[in-house]
Amino acid sequence: MKKYLAFALLITLCSCNSDDDAMAPVEDPLVVAEFRTNLSELNLFVGDLNDLDITSRAFEYSPNTALFTDYAHKQRLVALPENTAMQYNGDGLPIFPENTVIAKTFYYNNDERNLSLGRIIIETRILIKINGNWETGNYKWNDDQTDATLDLNASTVPVTWINDQGETNSTVYKIPSDSQCFTCHRTNEEKRPIGLKLEALNFDVNGVNQIQQLVDNQLLTGVDFTNLNVIPNWDDSINYSLEERARVYFDINCAHCHTDGGYCESQSSLRLDYSTSLENTNIVERKNSIIFRVASDFEEGLTMPWIGTSMLHNEGVDLILEYLDTL
Repeated sequence: MKKYLAFALLITLCSCNSDDDAMAPVEDPLVVAEFRTNLSELNLFVGDLNDLDITSRAFEYSPNTALFTDYAHKQRLVALPENTAMQYNGDGLPIFPENTVIAKTFYYNNDERNLSLGRIIIETRILIKINGNWETGNYKWNDDQTDATLDLNASTVPVTWINDQGETNSTVYKIPSDSQCFTCHRTNEEKRPIGLKLEALNFDVNGVNQIQQLVDNQLLTGVDFTNLNVIPNWDDSINYSLEERARVYFDINCAHCHTDGGYCESQSSLRLDYSTSLENTNIVERKNSIIFRVASDFEEGLTMPWIGTSMLHNEGVDLILEYLDTL
């Protein structure tokens, strides 16, 4: 027995004295901050692309209230250039370093009751900060789910899935064109991100505050926690009032257009930012119009939001109607 132990120890010692390079961990390749033909060329994921395993050079984030997109799931990530960090800029968007890459992947689980049955990935939307400006591009996934190709044109994908109640749902998912992306991702004719406002990230995920985690990982600098607000979760009726939930739902789903500098600035008097006082939103004055545009049977070009959806968000409509009934 001692002979075998000694032999095992010798093997261990030899292994420890082997070439340091062989023992060093393999680093993930650098993220490519440019629009290549295929999504795989950007190095945002490792392993099989359809596993959506994020590179160690990026981080995932979740907003407290998310935009509705035909009940699709979304994976959101940010890749900052090496040795850089975002800078605190109040409750809104942080200041991003040059060559930041933001990605959002949209997918459906085939059966919400059994995730082992797989999913269908529809598209990955990309924002890259290039020469101080944000550029957009959409990658449409192929039928084999092995890669996605840059496609700036609008297209549709029929999707069927089973929800957690065992009900079969179908929709014709709309992938927006690059110009349609600009409709929402704009302020005073400049493209910008939407969902990365720090107030929307200021909550715990798996027991850890997202903002604090970014600070601890040296990915965000200059944060003033004493003045950092939080956007409510529209679906949390325990901790937030009906008004708070409805107003934040308006903010996330509508305010990027219905705001000063937004696409609907001159077309509508509605100003739907969560921080805007109720009397300045014109929600009360436009109550009947809102009901007509969000609660009627879905009609393309009429129902709001009119980009990125092909069906009503029943839970969201119920929330809005309940809130408007109190005004």
